[in-house]
Amino acid sequence: METFSLELEGKTLKLETGRLAKQAGGAVLISYGETVLLVTATMSDEPREGVDFFPLTVDYEERLYAVGRIPGGFIKREGRPTEKAILSARLTDRPLRPLFPEELRNSVHIVSTVLSVDQNCPPEILSIIGASAALSISHIPFSGPVAAVMTGLVDGKPVINPDLEQSLRSKLHLVVAGTKDAINMVEAGACEVSREDLLACLAAAHEAIKKIIALQEEMVSRVGRPKIEIPLFEPLPELAAELEPFFLQRIDQALRTADKQEREEKLAAVKEEAMTQFLEEYPDREHDIKYLYEKVLKNTLRRMILQESLRPDGRKPNEIRPISCEVTVLPRTHGSALFTRGQTQVLNVCTLGAPRDVQILDGLGIEEFKRFMHHYNFPPYSVGEAGFMRGPGRREIGHGALAERALEFVIPSEEEFPYTIRLVSEVLESNGSTSMASVCAGSLSLMDAGIPVSKAVAGIAMGLIKEGENVAILSDIQGIEDFLGDMDFKVAGTAEGITALQMDIKTRGISLDILSSALEQAVSGYKYILGIMQQTIDRPRPELSPYAPRMITMHIDVDKIRDVIGPGGRVINKITAETGAEINIESDGKVYILSVDLEAGRKAQEMIESLVADVEPGQVYTGKVTRVEKYGAFIEVLPGKEGLLHISRMDHRHVERTEDVVNLGDEIEVKVTDIDEKGRINLSRKDLLPKPPDPAPRDRHRGRRQRSPNRSKQKP
Repeated sequence: METFSLELEGKTLKLETGRLAKQAGGAVLISYGETVLLVTATMSDEPREGVDFFPLTVDYEERLYAVGRIPGGFIKREGRPTEKAILSARLTDRPLRPLFPEELRNSVHIVSTVLSVDQNCPPEILSIIGASAALSISHIPFSGPVAAVMTGLVDGKPVINPDLEQSLRSKLHLVVAGTKDAINMVEAGACEVSREDLLACLAAAHEAIKKIIALQEEMVSRVGRPKIEIPLFEPLPELAAELEPFFLQRIDQALRTADKQEREEKLAAVKEEAMTQFLEEYPDREHDIKYLYEKVLKNTLRRMILQESLRPDGRKPNEIRPISCEVTVLPRTHGSALFTRGQTQVLNVCTLGAPRDVQILDGLGIEEFKRFMHHYNFPPYSVGEAGFMRGPGRREIGHGALAERALEFVIPSEEEFPYTIRLVSEVLESNGSTSMASVCAGSLSLMDAGIPVSKAVAGIAMGLIKEGENVAILSDIQGIEDFLGDMDFKVAGTAEGITALQMDIKTRGISLDILSSALEQAVSGYKYILGIMQQTIDRPRPELSPYAPRMITMHIDVDKIRDVIGPGGRVINKITAETGAEINIESDGKVYILSVDLEAGRKAQEMIESLVADVEPGQVYTGKVTRVEKYGAFIEVLPGKEGLLHISRMDHRHVERTEDVVNLGDEIEVKVTDIDEKGRINLSRKDLLPKPPDPAPRDRHRGRRQRSPNRSKQKP
């Protein structure tokens, strides 16, 4: 067993190998603070047959025992990866992939298993470092090492690997990965951070990355295995001599077609013509022809952009495609918007729900639920293909999360707007940067729904073509520029600052100078898009959609919650049945009432208020007779609260029988006279009746019996 460690921001980063998983190609137990991961890297012995890409798979395995939890649900074991695990796997994959040989066709499998989690030390960063270390000491061809750190912006200063308390105060959540010479991956969510602050954080992050790479280099020098030699593919020289000039002119002409589908049809015809013409003379050389086609296509596109400053659709490097925006596209949804940029089109739909509609998170983080969600769908027809409609893959989840992160900053707080908010982006047409189109469409949809977002958000995707010192930075890249270029750099933000960032590089990395120039051009680009969006809608609508639920919030005493719910939920179910309103009660006494009909919601509120109201002496109530006895009647003055109306307090006159005044089910007005020490409520009806006038003085002769004048005093 060998152990390598360094002190990084007050904690020990430790790499251990030789004790665990010794049959893997490379295995590293990495720890930072009390967060521990086992990361392994393994490669197949033979190339995968029939593939023309590098088959790299990264799995990020969350184990709930790492945070002392037992999985929920009926089956008490981990199932399919959570969204967080999928995003962490993508985060590990992205800085590693460019550092493998382009022609490698052997399957490489990286597995990061999270064994223990200290919330002050995020495990996703250790997954990148551990994977790089495992690959670097193995026999697998890999041009690393690479390292990563998390960076925050606390009180205006960069903080490397911030702890939980610092993260809560940070305006920036930034993950940076790179080699010792350059940065090759960036992922960020921010609270309107300036370009200058972001660049300062990137520079600080790269200095920390260099220290971690030095530790890995020490590890490789002591325990690293020799790398196996992968024979690089070379096409048949005589075929290359004929095919390259054949392709050059035809591809050059086809690339100058602005429309994506027309251009692809022309390029496909060039490839088909080559197959037909050259396979007769060079049978079994189909792979050579495809390889040469891709090579000439890539070189031609890059030459056009670098030497002619001409892009396939005729735009200049910093030019953005035509944009159109529409809102209220769908009549019955709570909010909707259609955003079109060139041949990229996204429909976004907003839905408002109750607090209980939040997404429950069963993962390794401290968050238990999420009230704002953005989901992204990418059907095959969006690129003119026929395919299968399956659930969201890693790409869909990643793009959805990026747009969610870009918009999250402007979402109102739960106290201000206590709804659960769900956005869904449907990609209808794709030719570059659908994730940033989703940001724009989502921002428009939120405003159309009447959600009081603080500001509008827009996004743009930037590209890069670099040959030696010759560099071209491209605004609003389309699909072919992304595929054949060197960078995919997505930037989103408001007019005041950046809210999200994602950068992937297909080379070993780029310098901070190039990154700074790309960032400046990106900010200028998304602000231009913001201006067009605001011509359609520049502020949230003053009212919610008539089809959106209206929410009434109130607070009740915690001790009264059981009175509102009732035995077995009978009381709350009765309120719901009578009003049609949806009622959610939190454990702290917060009550949320949702109803499309505002009057129905107010009726439910009144019913709840009467349930939790206290009976007060001296107050008058209209109550219902619930029981009749000889000595009086019991009146329900408030739901669940009865008082006794004694027979002596029913009327000013003498009442012989209770039923002479009230009967079961009657509604009468009564006054609370007092509440005794046992909580018994005493009522009076007599106090509400007008007092009868005092009787007139009685004549002393009136009513006296008069003797009959004919009556004799004689004895009979």
